[in-house]
Amino acid sequence: MRIAISGSTGLIGTALVRSLRADGHEVVRLVRRPARGGDEVTWDPKRSYVDAGGLIGCEAVVHLAGAGIGDHRWTDAYKKELRESRLLGTGALAEAVASLDVPPRVFVSGSALGFYGETGDRRVDEEAPPGDGFLPELCVDWEEAATPAEEAGIRTVFPRTGLVVGRGGGAWGRMFPLFKAGLGGRLGDGRQYWSFIALHDEVAALRHLIDTESLSGPVNLTAPEPVTNREVTAAMGRVLHRPTLFAVPAPALRIALGEMAGDVLGSQRVVPQRLLESGFTFAFPSIDDAIRAALHDD
Repeated sequence: MRIAISGSTGLIGTALVRSLRADGHEVVRLVRRPARGGDEVTWDPKRSYVDAGGLIGCEAVVHLAGAGIGDHRWTDAYKKELRESRLLGTGALAEAVASLDVPPRVFVSGSALGFYGETGDRRVDEEAPPGDGFLPELCVDWEEAATPAEEAGIRTVFPRTGLVVGRGGGAWGRMFPLFKAGLGGRLGDGRQYWSFIALHDEVAALRHLIDTESLSGPVNLTAPEPVTNREVTAAMGRVLHRPTLFAVPAPALRIALGEMAGDVLGSQRVVPQRLLESGFTFAFPSIDDAIRAALHDD
């Protein structure tokens, strides 16, 4: 199968490309420079440009590109970058696949659990409405930007991804060094739920979305049982054999992170109802399993 992927150099994209190529699939990477071969397609999301000709023959397009949510403090300028990097890129790619004489059979367009906002102790699945605030509004608009692909009759899936447990990036990419040094601890009171997913399961789930014709619309990509930050802290200590004595008070986080602290301290207890109903099996469903798996990621 010929599959195009944006965001192929990120934590998830790198692992997905490696997995697909290992199984003999032809992967075409979207790059922000002139293409250097048949396995690359030039695009410029800021200019809403995609070389659609490079997508000819692709049976699937997986869109993972976007500025990192936790890479910078949420200034007005960076919030604008977060929106534009998602909305412009998604819209351009959706229009490109819709313009093809023979479009791909599936467009997997990334989203996030930020869609649901604060859920507290309440378990939510894909039927839940969007929450309030910057991230939910961003996720709603992000998914709506894929409308051209849906209107063209292309099966469009929105993987709403949770916190990916991997050493190469994201929240856990920052946490592993701290916990290995014995400096890890809970954030705030630690009661907030974290909906996590092992990197291995994230990649397997994305491939499941590509292959499963019955799936379209939002699909939560998170382990079956979310855990609290306090439980995450204890699991990191157990697996890494390190003390977890330190704690970061909520006021300090709000000073250091600004508006983004609400995302860190917020609680999201999200379950993958549609993924499980479609027959997907998690290889690393528990937080301990996911952390151990991350230690063996390439």
